[in-house]
Amino acid sequence: MRGLTFFTNAFPLWVLVASVVALIEPQIFTWFSGLYITLGLGVIMLGMGLTLSIGDFKNILRYPAWVALGVGLQFILMPICGWSLSHLFELPAFLAAGLILVACCPGGTASNVICFLAGANVALSVTMTAISTLFAVMLTPILTTVLVGERVEVSAWGLFVNTVQVVLVPVFLGVLLNRYAPRFTERVQIIAPAIAVIAIVFIVASIIGSGREMILTSGINLILAVFCLHSLGFLVAYVSAWAFTQERIVSRTISIEVGMQNSGLGAVLARNNFADPAAAIPSAISSVFHCVMGSVLAGIWRTRVPQRISPESVSGG
Repeated sequence: MRGLTFFTNAFPLWVLVASVVALIEPQIFTWFSGLYITLGLGVIMLGMGLTLSIGDFKNILRYPAWVALGVGLQFILMPICGWSLSHLFELPAFLAAGLILVACCPGGTASNVICFLAGANVALSVTMTAISTLFAVMLTPILTTVLVGERVEVSAWGLFVNTVQVVLVPVFLGVLLNRYAPRFTERVQIIAPAIAVIAIVFIVASIIGSGREMILTSGINLILAVFCLHSLGFLVAYVSAWAFTQERIVSRTISIEVGMQNSGLGAVLARNNFADPAAAIPSAISSVFHCVMGSVLAGIWRTRVPQRISPESVSGG
């Protein structure tokens, strides 16, 4: 038990080590792609679902303002930051477009994983991811069109299918198992965090390995711009949520959800909708930065559980 706890708490270290190895020998991790990433995320989401009950989601419905605050920050704060940073760092047009695009994307499933590992409110995170993904059908192309001046088409059906497959189905299957097979759930919960750590390490390292050349040749200005984008997302969202809710667990959850984007979606949209394929570079770098930064935050927060929290703010994870 102590070994598993240490392994789980030290996951930012494993992420950083794997990231360095992926830059040196990418083939060690690049095989973990495509269907493997989808299945890996599905397994992780199932593990998170095992920590939840129907009551957790009822608590979220009692506090819709939390969800509204998080989703609002996702589609207001991040696009403004992306646009501002692209000008501040004087990025070339195609890199600026890519940065703004990823800033206009919804939260990704990686944020749910990080919330799970951080001991944050998983039910709130999953709810925010699902709602922001649905809103992204309209908001991502509209915001990108306004801020970049280029039209970006988003497949509503593709977003819906991805959300159902990777988020909703596994999570609710876990909730049902937690309700109707409690003994099985108790046994699985012992190893679920460790499995999540292994999966996220492979996912992050695979992304780094696949985008190695782009990351190494993209330039310091773009790297700083992406770093600042996510730093502002984590920081401003936490401060805003704390000022609004006075709940540390909720503030941490909203911070993670807003600070981490669906960079995979950004990369696909950039490749399909911009003339220059290099527009996908910001999304590739973003996928590395927000996972590593989120992992570090989760590692810190996991060991610093607030002494006083309201029952409704905790997900059960």
